[in-house]
Amino acid sequence: MKLKLNLGIVAIVSLLIACGPQGKKVEATDAKATPAESPANQTDINSFAVDNGTINWTGSKLVGTSSHNGTIDINSGELKVMGDKIVGGTFTVDMASINNLDLEAGKGKEKLEGHLKSPDFFDVAQFPTATFELTEATPVSGQEDITHNVTGNMTIRGISKSITIPANIAIMDNKLTAVTPSFKIDRTQWGVQYRSGSIADLAKDKVINDEIALVLNIEAASTTPLQ
Repeated sequence: MKLKLNLGIVAIVSLLIACGPQGKKVEATDAKATPAESPANQTDINSFAVDNGTINWTGSKLVGTSSHNGTIDINSGELKVMGDKIVGGTFTVDMASINNLDLEAGKGKEKLEGHLKSPDFFDVAQFPTATFELTEATPVSGQEDITHNVTGNMTIRGISKSITIPANIAIMDNKLTAVTPSFKIDRTQWGVQYRSGSIADLAKDKVINDEIALVLNIEAASTTPLQ
């Protein structure tokens, strides 16, 4: 009986953990300087302007199975390529486009979206955009779905942190696509503290997981098409 009980507890704990945001956690460090571009190399750089970009997000409570997911639009940006190397890039995220996908209109969807845009979370009125500025892209070999580790400064709520995320980047026929596997960031490092686990006197069933899972999907077209 004791063995069965212990196995039951293990199963419950495993379920609770599995229901949290999934993906590799990426560490955030101090923002890094962006490499200066050499004027002599400007003619060798091919720029790809983002024409379609989306961030998929997932958040959850720390305890239990409650979670929400949705999208945010990347409304502009570009990647710079020289030869076969990615040498720069900047993306702007429209925080007012925060969208929930798991609730129906009139049944909590608008309330959740409004709360996420409020000062409790991303304070969209004061910080209408977030940005990602690429500082380095290192090629990766031997992994089927990852071609690069991309390092850049992510700025949310006016706070910039350097993160490194895995990505699958492909260029074909003057088109560039970049897709990441799911990865997790700690929202508190960008000042989003609402119901954080770091608040000692908050009941555990009220705590919202500090980790948010993100997936980036980007499509871009060359502004200087190859002949």
